[in-house]
Amino acid sequence: MSLTIVIFYVFAAILIVSALRVITAKNPVHAALSLVLSFFTGAVLWMLIEAEFLAISLVLVYVGAVMVLFLFVVMMLDINFEELREGFWHYFPVAGIVAAIMAVEMVLILIAPSTGLQSFSSVAPLPDGVSNIKQLGVPIYTQYLLQFELAAVLLLVAMIAAVTLTLRKRKNTKYINPAEQIAVKRADRVRIVKMAAEVEQPSTETSDDAADKPSA
Repeated sequence: MSLTIVIFYVFAAILIVSALRVITAKNPVHAALSLVLSFFTGAVLWMLIEAEFLAISLVLVYVGAVMVLFLFVVMMLDINFEELREGFWHYFPVAGIVAAIMAVEMVLILIAPSTGLQSFSSVAPLPDGVSNIKQLGVPIYTQYLLQFELAAVLLLVAMIAAVTLTLRKRKNTKYINPAEQIAVKRADRVRIVKMAAEVEQPSTETSDDAADKPSA
């Protein structure tokens, strides 16, 4: 057994444990941090097959952007996680079946002679001057261009849907129409009123005290 396979097994075990902690941790912050560990471990596995671009993208995009957003949402918003966990056991059987099917598929891939762990040691290293980024980019923008564009469209639709969901009207929320604000004139908001100047009247207490004093 080569050192590469040993490293793969070690980091694969860490990835499985951290992924289980994501769904079993009661503290949402701990779950988010376990997901960060899963992403880092997955990046290491990408490095083992010399896919440095995918590994760096996984760390920068998911850990640097998505997970930071998750932590801000979890730590700054008042979310009732007890209500979210109420339906966990209701959906657990279906989730367990899906997870078992995925596990069986991954095992079948790993034990296959052409795509399994035995093929790691037989993969020839890249020649000098050849970048794996170029080898990844050329098929994407030539052979798989249509699939790549469809994935981009799906992500765009998901982004628009997320923005639309956040803009839904609520009863206790006040909204401002920018067009109405721009169309407002000074006469609509400010009214100048002319009033006569007020004359200060003598204090009644002072006049009463003067009246109470005996004359000399």
